[in-house]
Amino acid sequence: MEINYNKLGFKCGLEIHQQLEGHKLFCSCPTLNSDQEPDVKFERRLRAVAGETGQVDIAAKHEMQKGKKFIYECDSDDTCLVEYDEEPPHELNKEALETTLKVALLLNAKIIDEIQVMRKTVVDGSNVSGFQRTALVAQDGYIDTSLGKVAIPIICLEEEAAQKLEEKDGAGKSEISGTTSGGYVKYRLDRLGIPLIEIATSSNIKNNEHAKEVAAYIGMVLRSVGVKRGLGTIRQDVNVSIKNGARTEIKGFQDLKSIPKVIDYEIHRQLNAIKQSKRLKEEVRKVDKDFTTSFLRPMPGADRLYPETDVLRVKLDKNYIEKLKLPKLLVHKEDDLEKKYKITKELAKELIHNTIFEELIKKYNKIEPSMIAHTLVNVPKEIKTRFKEDISKLDKEHFDEVLDYLNKGKIAKEAIIDLLIKKIKNEKIKLEEFTGISLKEIEKDIKELINEKKGLNIGAYMGILMGKYRGKVDGKKVMELLRKFVR
Repeated sequence: MEINYNKLGFKCGLEIHQQLEGHKLFCSCPTLNSDQEPDVKFERRLRAVAGETGQVDIAAKHEMQKGKKFIYECDSDDTCLVEYDEEPPHELNKEALETTLKVALLLNAKIIDEIQVMRKTVVDGSNVSGFQRTALVAQDGYIDTSLGKVAIPIICLEEEAAQKLEEKDGAGKSEISGTTSGGYVKYRLDRLGIPLIEIATSSNIKNNEHAKEVAAYIGMVLRSVGVKRGLGTIRQDVNVSIKNGARTEIKGFQDLKSIPKVIDYEIHRQLNAIKQSKRLKEEVRKVDKDFTTSFLRPMPGADRLYPETDVLRVKLDKNYIEKLKLPKLLVHKEDDLEKKYKITKELAKELIHNTIFEELIKKYNKIEPSMIAHTLVNVPKEIKTRFKEDISKLDKEHFDEVLDYLNKGKIAKEAIIDLLIKKIKNEKIKLEEFTGISLKEIEKDIKELINEKKGLNIGAYMGILMGKYRGKVDGKKVMELLRKFVR
């Protein structure tokens, strides 16, 4: 069923969470997120406290009522007493703050005058202390999209939560004390405290594909400033509501492609509930593997915030902000590559982080830049999909050697794939096997082949010829010659 988003009163906003490199937000531990065997283990129980309003947050109360125990483990090489909540937080990470300021400026946001770290009550065990430290850095930003401006009300810098490993309801046996309890959750602490930029958009996203576009643009801005890369380093939460429905926060996106599917599922879920006269409540739901969602907890409110007294406020000088050197956005770098070297947009996008592309262009001036781009991007893909070879074995020296042969006229461009495959297999290269052949010789062979094997179709002749000339001649030229003699 086609969805009329406007008629449904569709509202949608995004929350983007991006990890940063360097050291953790409130200590000097590295942002490794180690997978080493844990050498530290301990247990805790957490309880919710009242926020600035004097009330206990509904989501925190919901988690506390589960009565679960929390088991923590980690590697001592990338955690310390700050993560264990046995030592106060250190000074706010200035490098992480500077990166966040650059992101804010690239998103047209206004930097606040003074950073006040707040405590956000979180008692699901993902923070040992029972709260997450977060700080507002900028507000009132926006981005331009294909469907108009999308506002970005707030940009925050906060600490990443611990990684959940295991959860068990009911009576469970403690790994440390050996006693039983009413269920437990096990967390890995190495991720806890990694600096995290949170970017929240307004709810004026128009439809499911628009949400994907907005997420992709913000992701591009984050990559432009050199943030942490890899699986799990960026997450998107989507807030969705429709007329007569309820605001729902959906957590757990890592793949942008799934955003439109999950949004549409949530719309259908709310529409079905409305038809059945079911009362919908504001809640947080998680994404399941089939793009459906399931209940996680009630929607949190403002009752869980209160000031952090262990971290000094940070005053931001206007001169310092004005002198920040902002990087060029990746989308602009892509445009520059496309125009400068006359390559496709798709190739430019893939080459934006390639460190040898422009170096090879300067070195091999007899080869068209588009050919070098094709060799670096498309050829390895073809080797992987068509020949099932391990392209991770290819390095700069391999591309350098093969392009050098091409630049000196020792091989035809059609030999590039075969030569790189030989490099992967660590086989010796015999250049005489790849010496180009003249069109006159090919034409002579075509006539002889047709006389020997009369009556074949053009495809059959082409297959025989390319088996003989593979890596020595352009297949298009062979086909052009064949068409002169085969109708």
